Amino acid sequence: MSRRGNCWDNAVAESFFSNLKSEQIKKRIYNTRAEAKSEIFDYIEGFYNRVRRHKHLDQLSPNEFERQRQTAL
Repeated sequence: MSRRGNCWDNAVAESFFSNLKSEQIKKRIYNTRAEAKSEIFDYIEGFYNRVRRHKHLDQLSPNEFERQRQTAL
């Protein structure tokens, strides 16, 4: 834990939830909680963690970044 009031404590989580809201949640209305959970899971595991380009990976998707890293070794 860092000091109280340190604005960088939640930066990663806030960035992720901002992306989740703008790219997935605000685009539709879910009829049930189960439907929302399923679609959010699909977004995180299917798109965000595998396909979506990340600026800290030089605009590569995590899959592409790992492929390049493996070929460089």
